[in-house]
Amino acid sequence: MKTIKLFISFTLIMFTSVAFADYEVYKDYDIGEEVSSVTTVRVDANMMDVYLEGLGETWVTANKIAKDLGQIKDWHIYASELPQSGDFNLLLVVNFNSGADLEPSKERYQAFMKKWSEEQQKKTREIVKTYPDVREITGEYRLREIMIK
Repeated sequence: MKTIKLFISFTLIMFTSVAFADYEVYKDYDIGEEVSSVTTVRVDANMMDVYLEGLGETWVTANKIAKDLGQIKDWHIYASELPQSGDFNLLLVVNFNSGADLEPSKERYQAFMKKWSEEQQKKTREIVKTYPDVREITGEYRLREIMIK
């Protein structure tokens, strides 16, 4: 009987607290303009260096060009210190000043392709063919910061 009363009391408290949760956007918190594109990757055991080498010649090179052109704000690679835990062990993050930077743009595309040589494009095509042998992409996310006032 005590267990049932305790359960009912706990349930009522939980529902009551949900009913009083009245946070409102722009009043209680703001949404950041910056957008982060996050890719979660599961790199196979003992293949991190192989994958990072490939990224250095493809993804990193492309992001350096985009950053130099002002098309992205920044980029980051994060590796888990516990590589065999969870659904992913590597994060690829690209930060944009705003969502508008993600919209298609012929001008931005042409500026990027002018710097991204035909030779680099061929090299990238060859390298990325090996990626399925060493990693699996487990998720894609587009995130904005929430700032509580």
